Amino acid sequence: MAPTAGLARLLEEHRSELLRFLRARCGDMSEAEDCLQDLWVKTQADPVAPIANGRAYLFRMANHLLADRRRARLRAMQRDRRWIDDDGVVGLTETRPDPAPAADDDLARREEAAILERAIAGLPQGAQRALRLHRFEGHGQAEVAAIMGISRSGVEKHLALAMRHLRTALADCGFFAAAASEQSGHSGAAEPRADEKL
Repeated sequence: MAPTAGLARLLEEHRSELLRFLRARCGDMSEAEDCLQDLWVKTQADPVAPIANGRAYLFRMANHLLADRRRARLRAMQRDRRWIDDDGVVGLTETRPDPAPAADDDLARREEAAILERAIAGLPQGAQRALRLHRFEGHGQAEVAAIMGISRSGVEKHLALAMRHLRTALADCGFFAAAASEQSGHSGAAEPRADEKL
């Protein structure tokens, strides 16, 4: 059996597991399905060298495909932002920039907020509570320790776990370095700014 035929067979065997993995990584079922389709196409490509662990190889391929998609999305957003900043108003009758936030910035902020909301919901209860008390309600670490009835070092451990989890969630979805995270003027009632959170 050709290596690609073996990969295609393995993909079918692990299809639902791969789809769950992709959805968890990107947070969007239709993107996960598109990525799974791209993965299937890649398994039909040129033969590859023998693979020791086909299942692990497929998951690595899926992860690389998501990373490529994120990079492409960020490049497109940066290209569009440069175009708007540099050339977007040239030749238009109204040359003043629109004072409203750019649509892609607003979309990026909303996507980032949704990713963070899901990531916070996935935290262990202690880390989630410590994060909410400290970052959302503005309590100092000593106050959080008193409220939760734990030591300050326990609070620090909960917050460190939460920060790692949130950074990973943003990085996995391609938003860690996105403009929404760098907007120092953005804050909302529902979520703290990304630059304050991380």
